[in-house]
Amino acid sequence: MNNKIKHIIVHCAYTPPSMDIGVKEIDSWHRKRGWLGCGYHAVITRAGVVELGRPADKSGAHVRGMNSVSRGICLVGGMNRSKDGPEINYTDEQYKALRLLINQWQENLYPIAKVSGHTDWDKNKTCPNFDAAHWFETEEIIPTF
Repeated sequence: MNNKIKHIIVHCAYTPPSMDIGVKEIDSWHRKRGWLGCGYHAVITRAGVVELGRPADKSGAHVRGMNSVSRGICLVGGMNRSKDGPEINYTDEQYKALRLLINQWQENLYPIAKVSGHTDWDKNKTCPNFDAAHWFETEEIIPTF
């Protein structure tokens, strides 16, 4: 158990619903930015498959100033390129996988970690486009854009 980790932060890949990617692609994007690799600890594909990114014992690269006390999860999706702006376009499988992963992390690894979204830490972001803390408590989707 790790009591240093106080936050589980939900992100999105800002990809259209037709773009089904995973850790491999995000790792490549982040390396092109000069990072050490995928900045998220987990990526959830459109099919609800959880792919592990940054090792759990390493700080992420997902929220400036919060990486040492948080773990990041990225949902593939969040953007429809035919529209202007963000979209909530995640699959039921992604929500189920997100809930299961967060529950597992809280029970087994990060017992004091609270759920939030990237937008809670950076008001210039809408990511993951819904209030993650509210969703985790109620399963109700409230847009953040």
